[in-house]
Amino acid sequence: MFTRVKSTTEIQAMRESGRMLAVVLGILKKRLEVGMTTMDLNLIASQELKALGGKPAFLGYQGFPGVLCVSLNDEVVHGIPSKKRVIEEGDIVSLDFGVKFNGMITDAAISLITGRAINKEDEELLRITEKSLLDGINEIRDGVHVGDISHAIEKTLSSKKLGIVRDLVGHGVGHELHEDPNIPNYGSNGTGPVLHKNMTIAIEPMATLGGHAVTVADDGWTVMTKDGSRSAHFEHTVLISGSGADILTKI
Repeated sequence: MFTRVKSTTEIQAMRESGRMLAVVLGILKKRLEVGMTTMDLNLIASQELKALGGKPAFLGYQGFPGVLCVSLNDEVVHGIPSKKRVIEEGDIVSLDFGVKFNGMITDAAISLITGRAINKEDEELLRITEKSLLDGINEIRDGVHVGDISHAIEKTLSSKKLGIVRDLVGHGVGHELHEDPNIPNYGSNGTGPVLHKNMTIAIEPMATLGGHAVTVADDGWTVMTKDGSRSAHFEHTVLISGSGADILTKI
């Protein structure tokens, strides 16, 4: 389904869903440390969301076994939480989370570097990827073309010669976790579907320190860079307003 114009009631539910999501990601950001397992993060997310009164949007989605996607280093997205996967000094940890409240869904992601051994190249990767997300959001207005958003993201990532993952895209969100239209992280101004006031979309640039090609791990879920390069992922759910955008998942 193409993402719908949301009613006042639906928008309020998405605001609350986004607020819960941001609270949980903020807690995970503070509690992340070397020596944790990716399952530890999943359990924290589950407990905190339950306390807030929301439901996990990812758990059971097409069979996904966790409430949180935790992807490390060369894993771009959809990493399955595991008790055996220990987070080490200098790891890039990408956390992708979805929340459902009163039938409405929000989706967001952040990438972090653990410990104090921060590689400057990794730090720049995260900074520019997040900047590309904000630059894409800055293009949003009533009547914006998807290509306008995509082009802004591509321009920022390409300026630092980062690999732009092409096989994974942003999307409409709200009644379903993934709705049309797709929102690629590359494109041309004035192209693609037109978006209107009170539609909601998830914008999510994924970038690498190498090439754009990805592959899926043997677990059938984890998407990894084909060349083994490190990656970053940032995402917000955004409500389109008359003259701009309202970030519903802002931490």
